[in-house]
Amino acid sequence: MRFFGLNKKKEYSDEELLSRFRETGDVELFQALFERYMPLAYGLCLKYLQNPEQSQDAVVDIYENLSQKIHTYEIKVFKNWLYSVVKNHCFHILKENKKEILVDFDSQVMESDSIIDLLSENREEDKEHALSKCMEKLPEPQRIAIDKFFYENKSYAEIVDETGFHLKSVKSYIQNGKRNLKICIEKNLEE
Repeated sequence: MRFFGLNKKKEYSDEELLSRFRETGDVELFQALFERYMPLAYGLCLKYLQNPEQSQDAVVDIYENLSQKIHTYEIKVFKNWLYSVVKNHCFHILKENKKEILVDFDSQVMESDSIIDLLSENREEDKEHALSKCMEKLPEPQRIAIDKFFYENKSYAEIVDETGFHLKSVKSYIQNGKRNLKICIEKNLEE
């Protein structure tokens, strides 16, 4: 199979373009794939950043970063994977600018006030001791994900890159880890 020009590339699936890009290193193949989802990426950036210029810059940054690192990722469905990458990139920008992220969250994903309090800088000594003890009791993947997310301020994408965990696993480890910490800390504080 051989590609001729960008118009011809439109006939191929995302998986075919990604596979050929990995085989050949031809940047035009990745460009053709990324361009399919550029409006999605821009729209998502605009939703979170609420600034057209900053959103355009973010899309360009994402493209440049991915074109160099795309071969290192395990991607099953490019569109879904790209959505996560763009969202995490926007969260990273907002975190750097220390802006509040206004997004509707599902009640199951909402941070527990007691856990946020325990993970904040203003912990009381007994809470800190309980947190430390409970962190040691967490299963290793949960402990690593919690540590990187809350203490090292890493995004989901950065945790995936550093640990090799899948994105869904990272989200699950953090959510389950927070729940386990809450139960353990409450138990320790009652004793």
